[in-house]
Amino acid sequence: MRRARPVFLLAILLVLAGVGATYYVRLKQQALSTPAKPAPLPAGTTGTSHGWTYTHTSNQKTVVTVHADDLREVEGKQYLTGVTIDILDKDGKEYNHVTSAKADADLNAGILYSEGEVQITMKVPADQPLPPSGKLMAIKSSGVRVEIKTGKAATDRLTTFQFDRGEGKAVGANYDPSTRQLELLSQVEMIWRGSNPKSTPMKIEAGHVNYDERASRVMLSPWSKLTRDAMTLSAGPAVVILSHGDIKQVQTEQAHGSDQRPGRNLEYAARYLTIDFNEDNQIQKIAGVENAKLVSTADATVTTITSDRVDMDFDTSGPDSLLTMARATGHGVIESRPVLKAGVEPSDTRILKSDVILTKMRQGGQELESVETQTPGAIEFVPNRPDQPHRWMNGDRIAMAYGPKNQLRSFRATAVTTRTIKPRQKDAKEPPPPETTSSKELVATFQANSSQIDTLEQTHDFRYEAGDRRARADSAVLDQPKNRIHLNGNARVWDSTGSTDAKTIVMDQKSGDFSADGGVNSTRLPDKDKGDNKSGGGMLSEDEPLHARARKMTSTDNNLEIHYEGNVVLWQGADRLEADVVEIDRDNSLLKANGNVVSQLLDKSKDEEKPAGKDNKKKPNQQKDRNPGATKQAAGVFTIVRAPELVYDDDKRVAEYKGGAILDRAGMKVKAQTIRAFLRNDSNDSSLDHAFADGQVEIHAASPGRVRNGHSEHAEYYVDEDKVILSEGRPKFIDSLRGTTEGEKLTWFSADDRLLVNGVEAKPAQSVLHRKVK
Repeated sequence: MRRARPVFLLAILLVLAGVGATYYVRLKQQALSTPAKPAPLPAGTTGTSHGWTYTHTSNQKTVVTVHADDLREVEGKQYLTGVTIDILDKDGKEYNHVTSAKADADLNAGILYSEGEVQITMKVPADQPLPPSGKLMAIKSSGVRVEIKTGKAATDRLTTFQFDRGEGKAVGANYDPSTRQLELLSQVEMIWRGSNPKSTPMKIEAGHVNYDERASRVMLSPWSKLTRDAMTLSAGPAVVILSHGDIKQVQTEQAHGSDQRPGRNLEYAARYLTIDFNEDNQIQKIAGVENAKLVSTADATVTTITSDRVDMDFDTSGPDSLLTMARATGHGVIESRPVLKAGVEPSDTRILKSDVILTKMRQGGQELESVETQTPGAIEFVPNRPDQPHRWMNGDRIAMAYGPKNQLRSFRATAVTTRTIKPRQKDAKEPPPPETTSSKELVATFQANSSQIDTLEQTHDFRYEAGDRRARADSAVLDQPKNRIHLNGNARVWDSTGSTDAKTIVMDQKSGDFSADGGVNSTRLPDKDKGDNKSGGGMLSEDEPLHARARKMTSTDNNLEIHYEGNVVLWQGADRLEADVVEIDRDNSLLKANGNVVSQLLDKSKDEEKPAGKDNKKKPNQQKDRNPGATKQAAGVFTIVRAPELVYDDDKRVAEYKGGAILDRAGMKVKAQTIRAFLRNDSNDSSLDHAFADGQVEIHAASPGRVRNGHSEHAEYYVDEDKVILSEGRPKFIDSLRGTTEGEKLTWFSADDRLLVNGVEAKPAQSVLHRKVK
């Protein structure tokens, strides 16, 4: 055994040697297969990447993708090369594509900045690769700052852009892909071409531009300028409206423009100017609003149009836009002044004024063809020679026809007044007095090659009168298309039914209908006796004059329908009605009042009542007194009702107050949603007989040392019986001395202070009485 021990030791050594050799071989093979250790990163660099991509999602959808060929991160900032950014629209059908050779990024802040050139291509179809179609808009600039999450881009450097209708440039730009708005900060120039490549382009300049792609609007500020061929428009702020890439309309402020062509010069200006264009950038229409002005200079005359608004139409059938029509609306004035030439006697200067003036031009847009007013107007003939008269004409409709070289051929007017001042004769000490005329029609013809009248015809003396209907005023204007007379200043209309005074009155000449405005005072006289059909008393009594004051009034159907508006006050004797609006329909015996309604009815004493007779006979449907032995209310008792709305039926003699009404009478006040007041059926008495109240009814009666309040959904008040009935909605009566009483029906007699309770078995009457303290 001792001899075998060395042998075992040797075997163990051999095994260990074998294992070690095997381990060494494997370790050597592993070392050979392990990749080479990377070189150390430059100082400060924390990481690099090739083919780097960053995505931003919203609602589980990718909305922004940033890709870079290479990325290097140094101290928390990323430096990218070969950068592309794709920003998808909300619907995912289009995206904006941003490219840059180099960019710096701060992913924590979500900012990317490129010092070099950046190009943004907008509205790239998501299912089509680049390059984009011709309708896309491309923006190029440098020094661009991009918000990675939103795609917003901004720069303060020179920016160029291209789109399917042109190109442009500016200094400084901001673009928001979420709203598709491009903001150009300064020195903006844009060239816009029509759909026809051969059409003359439009040059647009501005200090600042905001292009709203979704709304197809380009907003220019604080100044703007448009130039196309011979047309130039300079203005303050402006809005360019696009349609399928074409300029459809330009809206400007404080604008003035010109269009100079051989043989004519057109100038226009207005506080607000709107220009419509066709697809070839030709002017189709121009509308000027506020201080609008149009000046057309031709060989013989200078025509100037000023108005609140001027609309111009142009002929675009040729290469140029030629003026065909101009419409002046609101305080319109047209002045035609002759161009003075040696050896040629000048014609008169014509000044036409009207609210609406329509001017048509001859072919070529250089000379007038016709001028007519579509509302009442006035024309002044100012002589340019000392031997010619000075004339004024006013009319409802004025129409002038012109011959060659803007020579006036004829003049027509209706409802016209004229005034003429002739020059003093050589031997006369004083000039002749002014000549004035008035008529409904006037026709004048003029001498050839002269503005002097050849013939003048006036018919139908003007002084308004139709039957017994008359009118007068400080001034009057007849609107022939609407057949109305405008009476201004101390206006008055009157006939056998009454009269109306107001600051202004507009009357329909045919029907006699009229509207009055400003300090209206009207009086309607009692109608003639109609026998048994005659009605009296009530709110529409035909026994007494009906007086009214209001801000406005209209009368139609021969004064059977009358409308008052604005602080209305109507009264007959002591009865009075106030409201914002009152309408009277006498044909149907109805009166309606709305807004702050306050009615006041006075009880008449027996001394004021007329004895029964032919003129005071009761109607067949007249109700009998509920208490024949009751004493009539003393004179001087008023019933005052306030409500938002009143409807009064004179045939039924019922006044219904709606919208929350309050009836106040002799120490008693009734509040309810609706109150129906029944007036006495007496031709000589318009006082209250009884009233019904419905909806959240409250009765309040106060006397010295005592207060009574009632609550129900329905109540009835009878004046002569001094009786109040409360029903519906579990009526309750509260007496400050006697306590609270409830029942299905409560009847209170105020005169003798009696309270009747009618209960039912299911809900017996309940009372809570206050005992007097001894």
